[in-house]
Order: sequence, then C-alpha cells, then structure tokens
Amino acid sequence: MALGIYFVHVGFTPEKYDEAIKKLEAAGAGSPKGRSNHFALESDGAIQVFDIWDSHEDFEAFGQTLVPILAELGVEMTEPSVATVYNSISG
Repeated sequence: MALGIYFVHVGFTPEKYDEAIKKLEAAGAGSPKGRSNHFALESDGAIQVFDIWDSHEDFEAFGQTLVPILAELGVEMTEPSVATVYNSISG
C-alpha cells in the first residue's frame, strides 16, 4: 500500500530546495526507487514537500542520501507526517 509523506522543515527555502535537488541528482538519487510522485509546495518563502512512496523501506533508503544533504544545507529537519494513501484522483 502506498504512503503519503509530508515534510515541513525549518529553514527550507526555495534556494536550498534547488541546491538539494542538484545534490541528489549528482548522487544518483534524483529519481529514487519507490517514489512515484514528488510535490514541492512554496508558502511564505518556505518549501514543504509531499511525496508518494511505494513502501516505508524505499523511503528510508532514500533518507540515507537525503538527510546528510539537508543537514549540510542547514535545514532543520522535523518528523514527517506519514499516512496510507486511501485514494488518488488525477485530473
């Protein structure tokens, strides 16, 4: 069953998001196994992220690459909200 994972990190600016994406691409993790959708939402100068993952294991594996990158950029990470995807409608 797919998982929806929502992050609201402290100090995650659009500039830091763009840099994180570049670093993930360089690390070969720009399109990680198990992530089917990625949304970056901007509100009041901060980026929030909502992803759909196939499994918690795939998400955890990606975190091994992501977490050090965000820490290097000075992003204060918070615990994500995780929920089972009940339904999805496109369009």
